[in-house]
Amino acid sequence: MVLQKSGNISGDHRVAIIGGDGIGPEVISEALKVVAASGVKLETTNFDLGGARYLRDGEILSDATLNELRGFDAILLGAVGTPAVPPGVIERGLLLKMRFELDLYINLRPFSGVGPGQTKSHDFIVIRENTEGPYVGEGGVLRRGTPHEVATQGSVNTAKGVERCVRFAFELAMSRKRKHVTLVHKTNVLTFAGDLWQRTFDRVAQEFSEVVTGYNHIDAACIYFVQDPHRYDVIVTDNLFGDILTDLGGAVSGGIGVASSANLNPARNGPSMFEPVHGSAPDIAGKGVANPVAAILSAAHMLEFLGEQTAATALRVACESPVTGTTKAVGDEIVKRVRASI
Repeated sequence: MVLQKSGNISGDHRVAIIGGDGIGPEVISEALKVVAASGVKLETTNFDLGGARYLRDGEILSDATLNELRGFDAILLGAVGTPAVPPGVIERGLLLKMRFELDLYINLRPFSGVGPGQTKSHDFIVIRENTEGPYVGEGGVLRRGTPHEVATQGSVNTAKGVERCVRFAFELAMSRKRKHVTLVHKTNVLTFAGDLWQRTFDRVAQEFSEVVTGYNHIDAACIYFVQDPHRYDVIVTDNLFGDILTDLGGAVSGGIGVASSANLNPARNGPSMFEPVHGSAPDIAGKGVANPVAAILSAAHMLEFLGEQTAATALRVACESPVTGTTKAVGDEIVKRVRASI
């Protein structure tokens, strides 16, 4: 699924755990329980970060903590955010800061299953550029709060950032059966950013003669996700479009509760970060009803990236058949399945 280290590594891996807020600690606890059942040994360190920590003492992600995180092999994150914290504070101060500072420029999200109204299964992966676009924060506001307010928000796209994302998508496609990559953008309106993406995509494609390529506008892709997701194999897109598409991908693939993700630093000069796509869901926190499957599948991405392919496969296979019950009961059942397959 993702780029692996050479060989299958057995032994300790140093993993930073950020349980976060709401249901985050609950689902991460189950994910770690399942990883332990696979036989892979993790040396874990817990970091108290998220909305609750911010409300307690104002800490979001200090430079000292960030430097400490750099020393780990991977980061496993549950979910962050609380209603009492204004929107954007934790997202920009913690999640985006980790993505930018640790150069987690690939956001990988796989989707499979039979969507609503569909009769056959789909299997595709969205590769989202993770460190540029509107999320950089370029822009500003004039005369805020007046009838003459002006707000701007730019999309920052660099040749380097676009190419390394596009190249990752083509390399991934080469490892898959269909060998197909679709670029999703809005080139007819976003003529500067879209042109850079399209030209880069076309140029890189020339190096991968076995890969079939395609293009969809973002609005068309949203329709196809619902009506015909089977057409896709690997999708590559920018930060904002990828954010939107991957939530829709979760909706047509069994729900956000089973949607996993990997924030990758393919250069491996720092840790990669793995997290379920869902939020902290404070309304159900502590009730034991959160679905831990997305967190478990995110842990499978982490194991694969660490070179533990056998264990990663065992986790994925164990999650293929639906499991119902409490958070703990679902984790216990998946533990049994993993142990039976190892």
